[in-house]
Amino acid sequence: MPEPRTADALAAIGAFIQAQQDAGYAAGTVRLRGTLLAEYLDYVLREEKTASLTAEELVRPERADSWLNAAGAGETRRRNTLTGPGAAAAHDSQRARIQAYNAFTAYLGLDMARPSPASGHADRLEPEQAWTLLRTLAVRRPTGANAATAIRTAAVAALVAATGHSVPQLHRLDVTDVDLERRPVPVVTINEFDHPLDKHSVEILRRWLDVRAGITKALEGSDPGYLWIPTKPGRERAGVQPPKPGLTRAAVRTLHAAHRSLVLQVVGVPLRPYALLPRR
Repeated sequence: MPEPRTADALAAIGAFIQAQQDAGYAAGTVRLRGTLLAEYLDYVLREEKTASLTAEELVRPERADSWLNAAGAGETRRRNTLTGPGAAAAHDSQRARIQAYNAFTAYLGLDMARPSPASGHADRLEPEQAWTLLRTLAVRRPTGANAATAIRTAAVAALVAATGHSVPQLHRLDVTDVDLERRPVPVVTINEFDHPLDKHSVEILRRWLDVRAGITKALEGSDPGYLWIPTKPGRERAGVQPPKPGLTRAAVRTLHAAHRSLVLQVVGVPLRPYALLPRR
């Protein structure tokens, strides 16, 4: 392959993604950067009506400006959003684009980094948007996605929205902390405080508990009662078989990664669970 700068842009992006994987970057980060750089290349080729560019030509500042402006206005979007197909891009989506561009130009050996905006703590959903997202997560499953992981993700998101607690704070919950039969209002108990659950959260949690029961049935009575459990066996490591799903808690990073992946596939925006926390 020629020098990265002079290589065909598509080939250079592929080599960059492989280099990121080899360097040990998180799979979700690598996948997102590949998606955004492919969007960048596709946008420039279409706008300039050309068949190819070198990597160095692609990352010229004027082309990056054009792409970021178009993406910010929602013009590169391929999926609908909670606020319609013409909505402006979320702050963190633009931040991810800039980070992908910066990482790619650094890989090319070019000193062209753009200032990276701070994390978009203002990217919080309004209550109706939050519930629209939850309903969407509960009923839509992308092709190839694991159904159990999808409903677990929706259940975690529902509790984030209903209780105002983050994923790390919800991580230690047990099944006994959730009382869907409590009258007059079902609750989840967190740190000895009862949080009421609305009917949408109850419906999603009931579905997760049903799925969870199907997973733990194979434990033959040894279910330790963790609310969030892996939905499939892990990988064998050094010849040691992984524990069966249900014997350990699902890791916080696993819950976060599943949320990001599902939301990105379903609505096209890499929203974190943080976006579901009620505004104060």
